[in-house]
Amino acid sequence: MNEIADNKPKLAEMVRSGDAQTEAVAITPFIFMSRDASNAYLVTTSDGDLAINTGMPDGAERSVALFKPHRTGPLRHIILTQSHADHFGGVPEFLEEGTTIIAGPGYIEARDDMLGLRPFTGARTFRLWGATFKRDKPLKPVPDVTPDILVGQEMTLDVGGRTFVLIHAPEGETEDNILVWMPREKIVFTGNTFGPVWLSMPFLNTIRGDKPRRVRTYLETLARVRSLGAEILITGHGEPIVGKDRIRADLDRMEAAVRYVRDYTLEGMKAGKTVHELMHEFAFPDDIRIGEFHGKASWAVKSIWREYSGWFHYEDGTTELYGVPRSAVHADLAELAGGAAKLAARAGEKLAAGKPLEALHLIDVALGAEPGQRDALLVKRDACRLLLERSGGQNFSETMWLRAEIADAEALLA
Repeated sequence: MNEIADNKPKLAEMVRSGDAQTEAVAITPFIFMSRDASNAYLVTTSDGDLAINTGMPDGAERSVALFKPHRTGPLRHIILTQSHADHFGGVPEFLEEGTTIIAGPGYIEARDDMLGLRPFTGARTFRLWGATFKRDKPLKPVPDVTPDILVGQEMTLDVGGRTFVLIHAPEGETEDNILVWMPREKIVFTGNTFGPVWLSMPFLNTIRGDKPRRVRTYLETLARVRSLGAEILITGHGEPIVGKDRIRADLDRMEAAVRYVRDYTLEGMKAGKTVHELMHEFAFPDDIRIGEFHGKASWAVKSIWREYSGWFHYEDGTTELYGVPRSAVHADLAELAGGAAKLAARAGEKLAAGKPLEALHLIDVALGAEPGQRDALLVKRDACRLLLERSGGQNFSETMWLRAEIADAEALLA
């Protein structure tokens, strides 16, 4: 258990991989990578350079320095593949006189939503990402970056003998998501179209708080990327994917996996199963299993269910229609059960029987009635520890959420 708790999920290691980077990675003789929370890329031409994404504000100065030895002329364009801060945060450091900033359709609205909702999403994001981005000084603020040009469905740039086709590919991670396709070189920059970790389950609706992504649109975008026939695919995180056959095979596998989850969910809905039954019973066939480092298949079941059926769960009944949560009667339930201590004791029995989730349901009631009840906090801590052990510590959000719950319980116990 301790070994798993101490290991970093793959995504956490990936977004901090640039900390020790001392020189830009040459992907080709004209494409260079600086690792950051999301990577920044430099593309050189015979008539100046382009940047594709700029990373976070804190990594931008380093990225600019890493790219400097490879610069061939003025920075003609900065292309932003999406409206998340880890893609546009470094723009002020990159920007030069005459540089044009280009982003996808709907970028401004999506950016404004993201920045405007920070009072809501900030604490959620910090709970999951705070430990990963911990620094010895405060993080730089996210800049308000407004593009000079917004792509429609498609836009072509010709710069210094290179052609760049910017293609709207909605709901990669954002509605304004775009691809950058270099048709002569058969290279495509996908940003976070397929999430931060290649060959893994998309996070259709993140638990930190974000707009949900439609599974149908995700599959359409995947098909569009596959139709390009790329020989090098460069993502927003990690290493490039090289080889036409490998790229095609990986995209086929991702499509098969996501279609399987979608079809499984819809068939279950038609069979009258509840969303919780479907989440609990889901299992991938071995031949199409993909990673679950950011999104998880069982969470995708829940997202797809909601995409097709909406927010109302019939099995939860009338109270779903109104603004009084179940927690409003936790104190009453605890009183009827004989107090929070008795609920904690029953929760302990559930945990001892290997049922940590049932234990946590009881603990929610106990702590809702008596927030500092020590036995309940002990059971909550140990139930989350068991869930973390069972998880294997691979999925970032699951791991960081459970670690935060454990830390909260331990702080209250102290």
